[in-house]
Order: sequence, then structure tokens, then C-alpha cells
Amino acid sequence: MGSNSFHMVVARQVHGEIRTLEKMGEKVQLGAGLDINNCLTEEAQQRALACLGRFAQRISGMPPEAVQIVGTNALRVARNAGAFIARAEEVLGYPVEIIAGREEARLIYLGVAHTLSDDTGRRLVIDIGGGSTEFIIGERFETQALESLHMGCVSFRNRYFPDGKISRRQMDQAVTHASQELLNIRSGYRELGWHSAVGSSGSIKAVATALSTLRINDGVLDLKGMRELRRRLIDMGHVRRLADLGIRADRQSIFPAGFAILMAAFESLGIESMTYADGALREGLLYDILGRIQHEDVRERTISALQERYHLDQRHGEAVENSAIAVWQSVSRDWDIDTVADEELLRWACRLHEIGLTISHSQYHKHGAYLLRYSDLPGFTQQFQQELATLVRGHRRKFSPAIFEGFNPEETSRLQRLCILVRLGVLLQHARKYEEPPKVSARASNKRLQLILDDRWLRERPLTLADLENEKEYLVRQGYTLQIQTR
Repeated sequence: MGSNSFHMVVARQVHGEIRTLEKMGEKVQLGAGLDINNCLTEEAQQRALACLGRFAQRISGMPPEAVQIVGTNALRVARNAGAFIARAEEVLGYPVEIIAGREEARLIYLGVAHTLSDDTGRRLVIDIGGGSTEFIIGERFETQALESLHMGCVSFRNRYFPDGKISRRQMDQAVTHASQELLNIRSGYRELGWHSAVGSSGSIKAVATALSTLRINDGVLDLKGMRELRRRLIDMGHVRRLADLGIRADRQSIFPAGFAILMAAFESLGIESMTYADGALREGLLYDILGRIQHEDVRERTISALQERYHLDQRHGEAVENSAIAVWQSVSRDWDIDTVADEELLRWACRLHEIGLTISHSQYHKHGAYLLRYSDLPGFTQQFQQELATLVRGHRRKFSPAIFEGFNPEETSRLQRLCILVRLGVLLQHARKYEEPPKVSARASNKRLQLILDDRWLRERPLTLADLENEKEYLVRQGYTLQIQTR
């Protein structure tokens, strides 16, 4: 769900490769529906929901793990994004997640890389969206530099070309603004360098179309051709004449803005030539799903990188994970936390629960939550990061309502239950002896949890027994009852 267009692609896996069955796209211009307070207007929401209603018919009945729906810049900045997402999920019947700018860039590169030949050498990929523009340098399927800048063809259209006129002054202002945004990455990107440049958005495809129509270049973009096209656009003077360049009616109003951003990229980054590739965010999402199916999940690499970077005790994290999962296996169905996503969230929270120790032992659960909430974590959506941070925040000390602020009642109940399991995993491994999980069984109903442990095992661990007794007091403040029984 982009700031300019909504896209859907349906595909099938054939011998490990993606075979596209159907593509759909509509110019919703969600970003144009942001008011002066950065709230989505009702009119824009209705446009979006109508589009999603049409998409919903095509994906109805598909298994949840085979569907991924993400929002980009317009939903990143919209203050009422949460309310809109709730309406969108009701229409679609599947969860909607918002991805951070750099995660969007990673997925765009993944889509482009799978579209192009598997050549060696770095490539620069640029994708101009409605509200943001992504710049990526990578080689083969791995990224080396990722950035998402807050400039897009819809936002620039609204600011510099609102009435459809194209003057020299307007174009100069738009190019200058984009060049200023690029100053943040210019030196780093030019120093890293690339062998080829690729554009992957509709705006760049439209520029290539215009150059080909004018016979300036045969679909290849270079600086000389861009400068000639800039002169022609100013001579035309208005977007209504862009049909002469082969530009579709639904793209004409945003064409000058997209061109200005691309022009600035050519001049600031020193791009000599650029080709266009069809692959983009939607294809990247498909290959990301395929990677998870084939156990090449980028999120696992992200978790491992965090463990290394923050010097976590990985053996202890694994012991906590195994203990929490042992309890989860007994109660997951009764507590309605039995999805793959629930298990993944629980496992990763256990592995990372001590990440905040790198800052300070005092209040380290809060430091850990901050790191996970605001770091760039490849493969993770903003919603998943918030949930992961919440479990780490709540894994020790007070089990207060403040931990779960910002979640609706259904999400709160789910996260509370998962958080309790993380807490129990930590307590059962308090001795830090990297022990195998105890032989444990459990029963759960609503806000009641009964933990059944071996009597001898518990008598040999008086500290664990004391911890569990204290835990009863923590949980009862949120209405949860913990019972400890022995056999």
C-alpha cells in the first residue's frame, strides 16, 4: 500500500522460483490524502478501502502465511494510521503491517535483484515512490547501503507543481530541494561506488518512456538525455501536454515531480546511465516469503547479528528459549497463541531479553526495549518490532499495564500471555547453568496458569521456588493467577 499506488501480485512457487499469476495496481494516491495535521482524510481512506475491497476478493481463502500486506511512507507518517489499518484489516481479512524506510529499501533491492541477471559488481537501485525515495547499493542479492529519503512524487507534486504548471522556477526549486535531501548520502554513496544503476519505480519507467518517445535515448537514461527532457518539459509548460510524450493520464500530474527527484539523483550522485527494471517492493515481498519457506529467513540473520553486536550470552538465551517453549507447547492452544508468528515472537524475545545490558544493568529491560523498538532490523515490520520490544520490556520486574500501552485489548491479551512465558523461561533458568528445560506441564484458561513441575527438581532449587512465589504477586496485579504444583 504505497503513497501513490496500491499494488498486488499473486504468484506460485515452481521449482523454487516465483511464477507470477496475476498483477493488479491502482493509483490510490493515499499520500495526497494527508491533511495539514498529517492525518488521512476520510475521502482518501474511502478510496483506499474501495481498492482493498477489490483486492480482497482475489486473496480470499489463502492461508495467512502466504499473504503479506505492507504499508509504506504515507502510513509511516499518518497520525491516524492505526485507525485506518483496523478498517483495512476488516476489509481484507488479513493483518496489515507498516515497514520502515530501510526495510522498504531492502525489499525493493531484493525484488530488483531477482529480476536482473545474476551479475557480479555493485549496482545502485533507485525507487521513487509517492512519499519517499529509496537508494540502495548492493551486489547480487546482498545490500551494502540502504537509505530512504523523505521525498516522493506525490509530496513534491503537491509542493512544487500543484496546479499542473511546469515552469523553470518550479523545476529548479524541486531539483534543489531533492539535491539538499541527497546531501546526507552523497559522499558515502559516491565513495562506495557502483558498476551499474537501475531504476525500479513507475516514475522512472515513465521518464524512460518519455525519452524513448522523443527519440532522445532508446529507453536508457543518461545525464545528457535528462537535461534535454528537462528543457522540453519547461517548454511544454503544463502536465496536460505530457500525453504527447506517451505518459498515461493517471501519471501526468506527478510526472514533473518524479522527474525532478531523478534529475537531482543523476547530478548529485554522478550517475552516468541508468536502465529500468520491473522488479520492486511487491516482488521483494514475494521472495522474502519464499526465503522464509525455504528456511533462509533474513530475520534469523538479524537476530544472530544483534546477539553478536551486543555480546549476548547466547547459551543462556537458548536455555531461556527452550524453557519458555516447553511451557508454550502445553498452553498455546488454550491461550490462543499457537500461530507460527506467536512462536517466532516468543523465541526471539527469549534470545534477546538481555540486550539492554550493553547499556546498563540498571533498568536493562527498558534499555533493551528501546533498542529493539528504534533500531533498523532487516526483515521486521514496525509492528513486529514493537511487539518484540514489549516482551523484552516486560520480561522482569513489574508486570504493569504501561508495558502494553498502544495495543488494542485483543493484542494486549496475546502479548501478556507471551510475556508471561518469557518471564517463566527466565525464572526457570535463573541459575544460569545452561540446563535442559525441566520436565514441565501446564494448564491454562483465560487468566489462569497452572504450572506442574517435578517435586525433587523444585526442592533442589529453592531460589527458583522463591522466584516463582514472587512471580505470583507480580502477575496477580494484572488479574492473572499462577499456581505451582508438583508431582
